[in-house]
Amino acid sequence: MEYIVDYFIALWELTIDMAPYLLLGFLFAGILKVFLPAGIMNKYLGNSTFKSVVNASILGVPLPLCSCGVLPAGISLYKNGASKGSSVSFLISTPQTGVDSILVTWSMLGLPLAIIRPIAAFITGISGGVLTNKFDPVTDQKAEDERKTHAKTMKPKKSLGAVLHYAFVEMVMDIAKWLIIGLMIAALISVLVPDNFFTDFHLDGILGMLVMLIVSIPLYVCATSSVPIAAVLLMKGISPGALLVFLMAGPATNAATMTVVGKNLGRKTLIIYLSTIIAGSLIFGFIIDTFLPGNWFLPLASIMGHEHGLLPHWFNVLSAVALVAFLINVYVHKIIDHYKQKKTKETNLTGLSINIPNLTIGVEGMTCEMCKAKVEKGLSNMENVKFAVANPETNSVQIYGDNAKMEDLQKKVEELGYEFTGKIK
Repeated sequence: MEYIVDYFIALWELTIDMAPYLLLGFLFAGILKVFLPAGIMNKYLGNSTFKSVVNASILGVPLPLCSCGVLPAGISLYKNGASKGSSVSFLISTPQTGVDSILVTWSMLGLPLAIIRPIAAFITGISGGVLTNKFDPVTDQKAEDERKTHAKTMKPKKSLGAVLHYAFVEMVMDIAKWLIIGLMIAALISVLVPDNFFTDFHLDGILGMLVMLIVSIPLYVCATSSVPIAAVLLMKGISPGALLVFLMAGPATNAATMTVVGKNLGRKTLIIYLSTIIAGSLIFGFIIDTFLPGNWFLPLASIMGHEHGLLPHWFNVLSAVALVAFLINVYVHKIIDHYKQKKTKETNLTGLSINIPNLTIGVEGMTCEMCKAKVEKGLSNMENVKFAVANPETNSVQIYGDNAKMEDLQKKVEELGYEFTGKIK
């Protein structure tokens, strides 16, 4: 019983510490999403040059997309005219950090790591892009020209309402599951793992980095949800360098990412992608442990002792309450949408509209439930579409409606950031 009480106390303390910075990060994310010109990425990322690779990394670092959310965005960039090197640069730099994770990192791990994370993401992104342009350039000029003539993504409506909706509805929905999992894991480690665990078992330094690398590569964790886990690991004795390996490799790699990158950009590019992240994380980890003072990096004990002091405690508590409310709102809407869709499907399949054509289309790039919900909602809002049922495992979407046009479906799928592969049946 004592462990359960301690667990929920640790979970709440972690939540109230990161909540205000996370909410501020969400707000910045909404501003970036709504007011960043829709065509700017394609305009500055289209050539296989060093400048385009740098531009991709500059644009990717502040964007608050995890490795799941960045996949359709990065692949869409490539399909819509960005060079392969620029696309890889974007895919490497973006999931490692973002305005939300930078603020949360500053709150929980201190300013040095909050500065080092985006620098590491920027440099590894450039490195991966340059290596891709050098060792795996596009050789099919005809296919390249066709790719560059693809439709551009739709501009979002520029308004305060659009900013707030993306910030506190779409963005929260995008990371809700993994944020909750990250906090729960962090609290569990805090309660069960003894202090100085890693130093007592000599799992610091290079060995600690390799352990973190092995754990991180297949693991799915977004840049923000990785922070509370990292904060607890720091308290348990892991070195700051090994911690950075986890913060870099965890968000940037997982099984789904590797599959999609390999399928869309090729096996050679996938090897470059993984090698850059692995080498970059180990190099930056070594630099931190070897050349930077250890007292630059805050142990969690100084954070959870209620003396962190960056913001008043009451403000942190109110922010945590707001964050919990936003998370609950996401899951309430998911439940409502699920039952609405179920009811609509039953009505259409058993009522007078039983003869509505059933069309199945191919859609690639869906890697999670968030992707599934996004595709279903986007297609269901189209004229002549009653509802849509997406299946990420088979890369397919069933369309129920009256005379839905293939070109309209393709345009909508590509606006959502996914790849349309045509009619399946």
